[in-house]
Amino acid sequence: MYRKAIEELLTWKNKKNHKPLILQGARQVGKTWLMKEFGKQYYKNVAYITFDTNETVKQVFSKGFNTEKIITELSLNVGFKIEPANTLIIFDEVQECPLALTSLKYFNENAPEYDIIAAGSYLGVAHHEGTGFPVGKVEFLKLYPLDFMEFLMATGNERFIEPIKNNAFDTVSTFKNDYEYLLKQYLYIGGMPDVVNEFVNNHDFNSVRDKQNTILETYEQDFSKHIQPNTVEKIRMLWHSIPSQLAKENKKFIYNAVKKGARAKDFELALAWLRDSGLIYMVHRVKKPNLPLIAYEDFDIFKIYILDVGLLGAMANLDSKTLIDGNAVFEEFKGTFSEQYVLQQLKTMPNLPIYYWTNERSQAEIDYIIQHEGNIIPIEVKSTTNLRAKSLNNFIKEHKPQISIRTSLADYKLNDNNLYDIPLYAIGNFNSII
Repeated sequence: MYRKAIEELLTWKNKKNHKPLILQGARQVGKTWLMKEFGKQYYKNVAYITFDTNETVKQVFSKGFNTEKIITELSLNVGFKIEPANTLIIFDEVQECPLALTSLKYFNENAPEYDIIAAGSYLGVAHHEGTGFPVGKVEFLKLYPLDFMEFLMATGNERFIEPIKNNAFDTVSTFKNDYEYLLKQYLYIGGMPDVVNEFVNNHDFNSVRDKQNTILETYEQDFSKHIQPNTVEKIRMLWHSIPSQLAKENKKFIYNAVKKGARAKDFELALAWLRDSGLIYMVHRVKKPNLPLIAYEDFDIFKIYILDVGLLGAMANLDSKTLIDGNAVFEEFKGTFSEQYVLQQLKTMPNLPIYYWTNERSQAEIDYIIQHEGNIIPIEVKSTTNLRAKSLNNFIKEHKPQISIRTSLADYKLNDNNLYDIPLYAIGNFNSII
């Protein structure tokens, strides 16, 4: 399985004076595989240390932060001498040993010659009270589920990538039916590595759904494992409300839809837990589409999506027959799956602020507003080939953005006012297109 993050890790490795790296991401997005695969490709040895099953190694960090002594004892634990020039040190499930996380500060200051990657859930990294987090002494990389291009590679359809990367839209249009079918597969299967592997190995949509449900059950078990009991039920209620919230015409998150009479303060801890563990994406409204977008962020109004479109389908019990029933998969939930899909592709792009916009009376809405290379770019998501977009047209007239994007199942076209029609299956390459 190919992950683009391998290239980002290689950039980190080759950078002079790089710091220890923390690989962030939700459970089951492939952090362990990525670290091991990177070590296998670019190092002679990999010192893999996981703290969830190795009680002995935890004691190494309880004796202080003498890095030379730590390396000596870790070498004994892994069974070979850890040499800085050719060994990648991996701290996995680092949330189970907060002192190992703290040690990264001392490795950066006293032994920067060692390459160390640490990984754990967002929850574990962010929620250990009393731990000295190595602020300013580490670098970060976020890992998400496979995007559509990675999905094509994993499923043996890499031949469809080159026309998109080269903006060869005449060729893309010729094979439009193939691209649409592969996109439908992605919307059902999603980008969770274990789920994609299940499909590659068995080509059985029922077993895909079973795997998705297993992942969802694992997440729910985590709710009670890592959080105070009085907050667990609120997390579950909020989590289970997301599909119905997204099914509304106005997808703005409403606390009253979680529990009648609920207010923001009742669920703020539950919301923060889900966000910090990487299980949800919060897309806030901006009051004005001006630079910088963060200055106009409305903290009280937002939409919530989950980390993966396939898991959203499993939560909503979307039947696999929608894969062959025309455009049903695109029309379910009033375009929610297309919006979730587009957001997933955007989230994999580094340093890309993502918001949405409505006017004060919420009569007009732009699905996403991004800040890209000094431009404010509105993105309208359409589920089929219907290109009617009253809100986008009015937005262009009023705010006159230099670039606008409408993504749908229609073919590529550059319209007046620099409005780009980009097929949904090519939206991940929008940077090259514009």
